[in-house]
Parts: sequence; structure tokens; C-alpha cells
Amino acid sequence: MADRYRVHVTKDHLVFSAAHFITYNGTVCERLHGHNWRVAAEISGPLDENGYVFDFLALRDGLHAIVSELDHRMLLPTRHKSISVCEQTHEVEVRFEERRWVFPREDCFLLPIENTTAELLAGWIGERWQCNLPSATLRQITRIQIEIEENFGQWAVWEHDRSPTD
Repeated sequence: MADRYRVHVTKDHLVFSAAHFITYNGTVCERLHGHNWRVAAEISGPLDENGYVFDFLALRDGLHAIVSELDHRMLLPTRHKSISVCEQTHEVEVRFEERRWVFPREDCFLLPIENTTAELLAGWIGERWQCNLPSATLRQITRIQIEIEENFGQWAVWEHDRSPTD
């Protein structure tokens, strides 16, 4: 059996505070609330010429840049089938059935996901992180795992096994 390597990063500054709400069972919509979300990542792949799978600092800094965009924002899903998000110059209007919210535009982060669940947020962070990598670096990665803690002890995990053609 061949050796396998991976790096795992979680830091105190890979945390963001953000509000959201989710829907479930078709017609149930949670009340608006917030979390102090914590992010961790694990990257697998072969060792490079330096003996690295991936540079810890580059992983930390790449995640921190994404997490910083989400910090102190209202997270809104733009692909939800029953939530309407209407972006205007200075505000964002959100509707779900007879409920309506209006937020200052600068306080919102519009996400191209179906619902602002921890699982889908983890996936969005993972996809966003890998989009920022040079293709040569990305080709060496065999697996990406992003973890997001919504509340103490409640983690959602997104895993992506990369093929050489990804």
C-alpha cells in the first residue's frame, strides 16, 4: 500500500460571524439568526519536491480571504426555489411566502446556493477556494475537505475527490 499524505488547517481567525435562515420541508422557514461559524480544511495529495502536500500558510490565507468576505454579513441564497432575492442599488429585498425582509445591500452576501445550510456553505467555500488556485497546483490535489462548524460540536463537511481530469 502506498503512503498517503494530507494537511489539516483550522485556526482561530478562520471564524466568521454571519446571519442566515434556512427553509426545510418545503414550507418551514427558520427565524433570522446568526452564528459564529468556524472553518477547517483538509487537503490530500502526493508530496511535492519540498515534501509538502500543500503549504499550510497558503491554505490558511486562502481560506481567510474567503471567510473575511462572509464576516458580519447576512447570507442569502440566490438559487432557492421559494426564496426571492431582489438586489437593488442600496438594498436587498428577500421574500418567502408572505414573509418579507429588506437589508442594506452592503450588509448582504448573495450566495449561488439553494439554501444557506452549513453543508452548502462548506461546499461553496471549497469550490471558491479551489477556483483561486493555479491549475498546476490544483492538479496535484487528490481530495479537498472543508468543514464548517455552525455551533459548538455541530460540523458539516464537504468532501471532493478530485480526478486527474478535474
